[in-house]
Amino acid sequence: MRTGNEPITARSPLRLRLWLGIWGLIWTASGTAVFAWAARPGWAAACGVLFLVVAVDVVMIIRHIRQGPHYQPGRDVPPYEPDHG
Repeated sequence: MRTGNEPITARSPLRLRLWLGIWGLIWTASGTAVFAWAARPGWAAACGVLFLVVAVDVVMIIRHIRQGPHYQPGRDVPPYEPDHG
């Protein structure tokens, strides 16, 4: 049921995003190393840039997780205001 205030009460699966970011870090670091070893500097640079973007995203996710319930409410906080009618 929609209540009209979803942007205010929306939740983000930060822990899932964190693990997907770590997975991305592993793949981009591996890609950078493999392409550098294979003498493909363009692809290595592209993977390196993606590595930096994913690393910044992971840092921001960790920051949001550490900020506490304001960004990641617990299971006891309903995702919307209960319907009173």
